[in-house]
Amino acid sequence: MSETSKTRHDRPGTYFITGYPGFIGKRLVEHIAREDPQGLIYALVQPKAFKEAQALAAKVTGARVELLTGDAVDMHLGLSGEEYQRLCEQVTDIFHLAAVSQLGVPKETAWRVNVDGTRNLLELARDCEHLSRFNHFSTCYVSGDRVGVIAEDELDRGQAFRNAYEETKFQAERLVQRAAATLPVTIFRPSSVVGDSRTGEIDRFEGPYYLGILLVTSPLVVPLPLPGNGVAPLNVVPVDFVVEAVWRLSRDARAQGRTFHLVDPNPMSARRVYELIAEKAHKRLPRFNLSARAADVMLRLPVLEKLARPQRAAISYVNHLAIYNCHNTLELLDGTGVRCPPLSSYLDQLVAYVREQYKQRKEGAEVEDPLDHGPLPSPDEVSAPRSRR
Repeated sequence: MSETSKTRHDRPGTYFITGYPGFIGKRLVEHIAREDPQGLIYALVQPKAFKEAQALAAKVTGARVELLTGDAVDMHLGLSGEEYQRLCEQVTDIFHLAAVSQLGVPKETAWRVNVDGTRNLLELARDCEHLSRFNHFSTCYVSGDRVGVIAEDELDRGQAFRNAYEETKFQAERLVQRAAATLPVTIFRPSSVVGDSRTGEIDRFEGPYYLGILLVTSPLVVPLPLPGNGVAPLNVVPVDFVVEAVWRLSRDARAQGRTFHLVDPNPMSARRVYELIAEKAHKRLPRFNLSARAADVMLRLPVLEKLARPQRAAISYVNHLAIYNCHNTLELLDGTGVRCPPLSSYLDQLVAYVREQYKQRKEGAEVEDPLDHGPLPSPDEVSAPRSRR
């Protein structure tokens, strides 16, 4: 297949993105704006995030960014009739990122956002007159409790789910796969997304994303023993790889109708990752392991329970023997220069970024904790980092 037939070389696009200004969404908008400077980006923003979105959009260079106040769960996304019609007439590419990803969220809430919200976006896609691609952000964790090698073209294999997040993302992906019969669909399943591989920058983490940051920061704060034996692969990916891969694949005609695992093709074991981070942070790890069950019990102790809810939710991911095959991703990104870097190549940046946050906090600077709304604890405090609520 020629390069011309592989990649879309059309006029500037009009993009519609949900989940702005979220962790991945804001970086995707920046990336698209640079790659297609003559394009137009519509970003759906919840009212509560509008001020933050305005400030971020004002700094974007390249394509024009227009913010639309609404919500994926509402009819016509909460937009006015004129706004919705404008999208139907102009949009060429949809990137659906909006989701509830907290592991402990009630199923009713998760269903409304993750399933009903996706259904609403698919309705918009059917109404778009010039749609080239519907890009859906799913997650590797739609595999639920499955173990062993998991292929990109597998979804429903009778698996059970550990939380409402996994189950509702699975149900949302089923909707998208069914819609692929009549819509140009591409599905992306990232593993646990961590900071930028070049700068180490991290900001918001929730749900499975929290796992990577837990392991990056925990040795900086307190040397908790690793739950379980740590032999399972810890699959984390840097946010810059996710954004670059999504952009490339969204432009590749061969990606239509396919699903892509955005993962590290050669992940290290959880224990090796934990040891490396502790080593870089000059922390001595406990010499013993805890079983996953014992770790869960320990984290329920009164002194730790309040701080450790996200850690308890993440324990099942540390010890899960799932291997995500990424044949489709490797095949289509071959020759593009876009590949997932090994965690060992950017661990220094992640740890350095966190250490700098602690340093600024210690010096009295106002620093927003990427893991919490509250103040950042000092490295000497015996506490565990918390996720955002």
